[in-house]
Amino acid sequence: MSSESGKNNGQAILADFLSRLESGNARVGVIGLGYVGLPLALLFARRGFTVLGFDTDPAKVAALGRGETYIHHIPAESIREQSARFSATTDFSELTTVDACLICVPTPITEYRDPDLSFVRQTAEEIGRHLRPGQLIVLESTTYPGTTDGDVLPILERSGLRCPIQSYDAVIVSPEQCKEITTDFLLAFSPEREDPGNKKFSTHQIPKVVGGVNAPSALAARALYAAGFEKTVLVGSSRVAEMAKILENTYRAVNIALINELKLLCLRMGIDVWEVIEAAKTKPFGFTPFYPGPGLGGHCIPIDPFYLSWKAREYELTTRFIELAGEINASMPGHVVEALSEALNRRRQCLQDSRILVLGVAYKKDIDDLRESPSLRVIELLIERGARVDYNDPYFPRLPKMRRYDLGLASVELTPESLGQYAAVVIVTDHSSYDYEFIARHARLVVDTRNATRSLRQYNDKIVHC
Repeated sequence: MSSESGKNNGQAILADFLSRLESGNARVGVIGLGYVGLPLALLFARRGFTVLGFDTDPAKVAALGRGETYIHHIPAESIREQSARFSATTDFSELTTVDACLICVPTPITEYRDPDLSFVRQTAEEIGRHLRPGQLIVLESTTYPGTTDGDVLPILERSGLRCPIQSYDAVIVSPEQCKEITTDFLLAFSPEREDPGNKKFSTHQIPKVVGGVNAPSALAARALYAAGFEKTVLVGSSRVAEMAKILENTYRAVNIALINELKLLCLRMGIDVWEVIEAAKTKPFGFTPFYPGPGLGGHCIPIDPFYLSWKAREYELTTRFIELAGEINASMPGHVVEALSEALNRRRQCLQDSRILVLGVAYKKDIDDLRESPSLRVIELLIERGARVDYNDPYFPRLPKMRRYDLGLASVELTPESLGQYAAVVIVTDHSSYDYEFIARHARLVVDTRNATRSLRQYNDKIVHC
């Protein structure tokens, strides 16, 4: 589609894309086949699309080719069922064959809490090398407002193709209004809202927020997601969509920090914070319950608010709530270690040289996801204090080497004999598969960070809630 042919006006580009969707000929590409990308790819395959997944990890691609899974809550059967429509590759030259390309790559932070967009930029560069006219590119990775039009777009336009930034009204926008826009490809942002292990909401049930860099991009992206999701929510720009996702996770991070701080106060006052929350949430309006814990984990909440606070500095604004919430949540693993140390001291034991068992290393219950898990920081702090640490987690037989951690530990078996060998057992992740009565019965001391032993009052003499 060249400018000379007149086919690159926004209405024509949009009409061609919509006709491919309606005819069932549109091919969808998903870059990054992790906790976000794989469910998304399988969803579009179930909707009848031909889906090509891209990943730099040959082991993942090989596993998918064999119909195997590497994510616990995605059964292998669901992969095998879509084998006729879904395949995976490490060959990014195949990007030329897809009509829509969805970017689902990590957006971590550095040790200085600055955004690390290296994965997004590398992906954009790869797409740019194979970009063709008429393609829709959608960024799903959570990031600060301005990434799609300020970072991704310039990289894609190095290809010589153009996608101008133009405002539109999300309420009244229509294909007819796209006639005056000249564009070669389409670009949008639609934040992932995946919650690994959540059995209440499947991927397709979570409303999909969509914002484009211009009207044709927005309408194309909305049409694509409407084919897979029960509801789409169109907003007025990619920046609004980016900010909406950051708001969701900042809201949670700030409120979790509040309840973590209240937990510390309640502990000093001799008040059960869990009972306080249960009483407060009986109010039918004006209160949403959040729960304390050993710190934040996962791919979003511990990270995304810092993307916003970093961006705010560009506008000479200090986001004090976000920074303070981050400090409180980051301090919680240290609080767990201090509570353990004090509990041992009361028993005339020292943390140094004591054998400690950490229960659960996943960042939340019943999933096989280690990203930003507070358990890893708890283990690291315990080792720094001279403790001899083991762990148990049914989802992780061995701890893999990660960017920040290389602990070299393997999960130990839970038996009456093994539990009794430890000076203390620390419940950091409250997996449903744990028999907490069995654990409390055979452990010498239990430090519970998740209120998992709340009903075991008969063992109160050796359970410490923190």
